[in-house]
Amino acid sequence: MEDYIEVINNSQLFAGVTEAETKSMLQCLSATTKEFVKNSYILRCGDLVSSVCLVLAGSVLLVKEDYWGNQNIVTRIQAGQIFAETYACVEGQPLGVSAVAAEKTRVLYLDVHRILSTCPTACGFHTRMIRNLMSILAYKNLIFNEKITHLSQRTTRSKLLSYLSAEAARCGSASFDIAFNRQQLADYLSVDRSAMSNELCKMRDEGLLRFARNHFELSGQ
Repeated sequence: MEDYIEVINNSQLFAGVTEAETKSMLQCLSATTKEFVKNSYILRCGDLVSSVCLVLAGSVLLVKEDYWGNQNIVTRIQAGQIFAETYACVEGQPLGVSAVAAEKTRVLYLDVHRILSTCPTACGFHTRMIRNLMSILAYKNLIFNEKITHLSQRTTRSKLLSYLSAEAARCGSASFDIAFNRQQLADYLSVDRSAMSNELCKMRDEGLLRFARNHFELSGQ
């Protein structure tokens, strides 16, 4: 775990906590780690979770699966970000999505009960972590509402324009990389991959954007 202290300390969950405090808190929170190979399940829909999961290396896809195994990607979790925190905080609530390793991935598990129950000494850095967790939950609610905006668009083009506009605004630039490959983006927007690819090519030919793999550059036209 020592090899990942920098990743942990730079995460939003540990914002404002010194490296020495981080090491102390990892012991206090009964932290453990586990490694997963690409495409393996970290958590499955229906699981009961009691830990906040922090990605130390690699990335994780949160996916919603129907009865027939069709997947809809909810979001992608990068190194330094957390997942499953909402379900961990609501005791007895089965997980509504599955977490799948998008690549070789290592995950840190933090006991949510120890996070939410302050130390007997009411240490300041523990209180900061609780505030950080609340901030993350609020931010993810905003991201969820943003996705609803994308999905509420009626056409594949409108969904793409909504998503790409939001990513450009988030990056503060018309040139940016997205976290998804083509199939993952189609799943995220709940559209057919072929139709989406055709629409991207049409928009490129119309001068609205340029792209190469997961890099996009929007035009002012």
